[in-house]
Amino acid sequence: MTNIVVPPLGESVTEATVAKWMVKEGDTVTADQPILELETDKVTLEVNAPAAGVLKSITAKTGATVAVGAVLGDIEAGAKGGTSAAPVAAKAPEPVKAPEQPAKPAAPAPVAATSASHDDLSPAVRKMIADNNLNASTIPASGKDGRLTKEDVQNFIATKPSTSPAAAAPSAPRAPRVDSPREERVKMTKLRQTIARRLKEAQNTAAMLTTFNEVDMSAVMALRNQYKETFEKKHKARLGFMSFFVKAAVNALRDFPAVNAEIDGDDLVYKNYYDIGVAVSTPNGLVVPVLRNADEMDFAGIENTIADFGKRATEGKLSMADMTGGTFTITNGGVFGSLMSTPILNAPQSGILGMHSIKERPVAVNGQVVIRPMMYIALSYDHRIIDGREAVSFLVRIKDAIEDPQRLLLDM
Repeated sequence: MTNIVVPPLGESVTEATVAKWMVKEGDTVTADQPILELETDKVTLEVNAPAAGVLKSITAKTGATVAVGAVLGDIEAGAKGGTSAAPVAAKAPEPVKAPEQPAKPAAPAPVAATSASHDDLSPAVRKMIADNNLNASTIPASGKDGRLTKEDVQNFIATKPSTSPAAAAPSAPRAPRVDSPREERVKMTKLRQTIARRLKEAQNTAAMLTTFNEVDMSAVMALRNQYKETFEKKHKARLGFMSFFVKAAVNALRDFPAVNAEIDGDDLVYKNYYDIGVAVSTPNGLVVPVLRNADEMDFAGIENTIADFGKRATEGKLSMADMTGGTFTITNGGVFGSLMSTPILNAPQSGILGMHSIKERPVAVNGQVVIRPMMYIALSYDHRIIDGREAVSFLVRIKDAIEDPQRLLLDM
C-alpha cells in the first residue's frame, strides 16, 4: 500500500485545502497521473499518483485542511479497478512530486521556537514581538531550522484573541446568524483569506496615502496604432499599454529609490533591482505575479510574460516562484472600467501604481480647449518612507514618460 501525502508547499506555507479529487475510490491510476488539486494561500497545485494501482481509500475529503506530510489517501500498487475519469494526457507544469513514505498518525505541527532568547531572531521579528508583548516560544515557527519569520508573527497576531480593555469588557453574546433561504454560505478559499488578511494588514501597518495625476494618452495611442500590427507579427505578442507603464515605472524608480524600498524594523532596505508585480484578476481572486529584472526586459519580453501570467493565472497554474517577492506593483483597474481608485499597498512594498480607464475629455492645450484621451493615474505610498514631494515627483515622472514615449525608447 502506497500513501499519497501532502508534498512540500514552499517556504512559510504549512497547510493547504483539498480543492478537488480528480479520481474516486476504486479507480485505476497510473504513476505520475494528476489525481487531486490542493489550494494554498498562494497557488493551486496538482498532486500526482506516487505509484500505479488502484485508489483504495481517500482519507482527506474535498474541503479538508491538511498539513505538509499528511496522508491524503492510499494506492494499492498493482491492483486493477475502475477506469479513472481524470484525463491523463493533459499535464500541467511539473508539480512537486509526493514522496513515498509510511503513513503518519497525525499531521506534524509547525516547529515551535524553543529558545526564550531573542538572539536568533531578525531585528524585524524581534521588534514585532516586543511591540505586541509576545512570547517567542509560544509562536509556531515555519522558517528554516525552526526560525520565526515575520509572517509567523503576523499570523499569530491575527489569530490571537485581543487583550485590550474594550475586548475584555463583557458584551451580549452574539446569536448565531440565521441564513435566509435565498442566501448561500460558501467557505472562503485560502487565497481569499490571504487577500483579506494582507490588505487589512497593509492598512493597519503602513501610513498609506494616495496622490493622483492625469495623463494624456494621445502619443502612446498613436505610437501603438502605428506599430501594433508589425509588433505582433514580429514578436507574437499584442502591444498593450502595460509595457509602457512598466518601462516608465522602472525609470521613475531609478530616480526615486525610496519608492522601490521597504521598511524592515528600524531599517530601510533599498533595492537596486526592479522586480515589478503586475496585478492579475482570476476567478478565485487577485494575484500578483512578478516580472523579474524588468529593467532588463524589452517591450516584447514584458508583453509576452504578462500574457503568459494571465493565461496561467486563469488556469490556476501560477507557481509560488511566480508570485514571490516584488519591489513595486502596478494594477490596472481600467480594464474593468474604473475611472479612479486608491490602490492598497502590496506589503511589504512601499508603493503601488494604479492605472484607470481612458476617457476622452476636454483639456486646455496652448490656450485652446481640445478633446484628448485622458487617464487618471494614482500612486499609493507608505508615508513612513516616502515623502509627499517624492511621491508627487514620481507620478509626474510617470506622466512625462507616457506623454513623450520617445523618452522610454531612449531610456531618459
